[in-house]
Amino acid sequence: MISGVFSVRMWGPVGFLTSLAYCVHQRRAAGAEPRRADGQHPVDRSRLELKMVQVVFRHGARSPLKPLPQEEQAEWNLQLLEVPPQTQFDYTITNLAGGPKPHSPFDSQYHETKLKGGMFAGQLTNVGMQQMFALGERLRKNYVEDIPFLSPTFNPLEVFVRSTNIYRNLESTRCLLAGLFQCQKEGPIIIHADEASSEVLYPNYQNCWSLRERTRGRRQAASLQPGISEDLQKVKEGMGVTSNDGVDFLSLFDNMAAEQVHSLLSCPTLKRFARMIEQRAVDTALYVMQREDRESLQMAVGPFLHILENNLLKAVDPATPPGKTRKLYLYATHDVTLMPLLITLGIFDHKWPPFAVDLTMELYQHRESKEWFVQLYYRGEEQVPKGCPDRLCPLDNFLNTISVYTLNPEKYHTLCSQVPVMELGNGE
Repeated sequence: MISGVFSVRMWGPVGFLTSLAYCVHQRRAAGAEPRRADGQHPVDRSRLELKMVQVVFRHGARSPLKPLPQEEQAEWNLQLLEVPPQTQFDYTITNLAGGPKPHSPFDSQYHETKLKGGMFAGQLTNVGMQQMFALGERLRKNYVEDIPFLSPTFNPLEVFVRSTNIYRNLESTRCLLAGLFQCQKEGPIIIHADEASSEVLYPNYQNCWSLRERTRGRRQAASLQPGISEDLQKVKEGMGVTSNDGVDFLSLFDNMAAEQVHSLLSCPTLKRFARMIEQRAVDTALYVMQREDRESLQMAVGPFLHILENNLLKAVDPATPPGKTRKLYLYATHDVTLMPLLITLGIFDHKWPPFAVDLTMELYQHRESKEWFVQLYYRGEEQVPKGCPDRLCPLDNFLNTISVYTLNPEKYHTLCSQVPVMELGNGE
């Protein structure tokens, strides 16, 4: 979570030539292999070749973003900031154009909140560093050891890395890369980060006026919804927290999740109501983001989906010059990114995306038919995106699914500038 954040078109590839080349390729592929009676190609997975992997992940475990107003506070000792030696890996941060690192207003805000024990709000801990290192090791097993897809050492010609410009995400990326490449590299590690004003790796409420207006007041209104209101009152009474202190299920869950993963639970009430707190936090987030409102989801993750889509299109386009694509794309994001992303893909499990979770997208090509397929994994488990007949999804099906929500920069800015139609009773 980030402090302070919270007409259907069929797929049309970027550019006419890309579209034409892809359609001609699909027609050729259609005649290259006999169809089953149900009209689907029989897919022999042994004939598939992995071409590209995109990994969208949440940062590792951190301190809470804002402490709860209670006497008993967890102690966030500075020893939690000690860096595990195996995660050390040098990197450089640039803006998207390769220039100097942008300023991070979020980190400045987090440093205004000092927690009991000495840590600041939202800091990555050594528990989080270990989580990210373990994720990197899992990726190494998948794409270096089990399948010789990536080089065993970091090669900037194979890997593109982008992160939100928040220190816990940058450091999480470092730890993941250390696990993935065992601290070995053939060239400099560059982590690309954008200005906060134009960032699209999370829903940008500051930059997108229409999204901000649609969600304004909905976090407070969520706490008044039937069921949520009664459960919130029950938890607050158990904690001895007054009713007008701004505590909601999002802040309760943020503290509870951070404390649990570090074995620092400060309040027995949080432990007793843990399952309910997570479910109500999810309910609150879904109410705020208006999951049934396509335009709200478009503005939340449409530009990021456009980036992921564009990477796929460049990989399948035979006209793409060598060196213009990478084998692996890494994106360090947040829970508020992953939740709407999972919803758009039709694979949201109604559980809060945990620390260090990953959404992995693999692109395959059939060696004979030359058809393209996408395979999705969430938390290491195979997924079937909506609109796909099976876990191995034909690329055109997958592109049609995400095209419902994808926004190029021009459409994003147009939609963000529109005056939203207000709904009665939505807390505006």
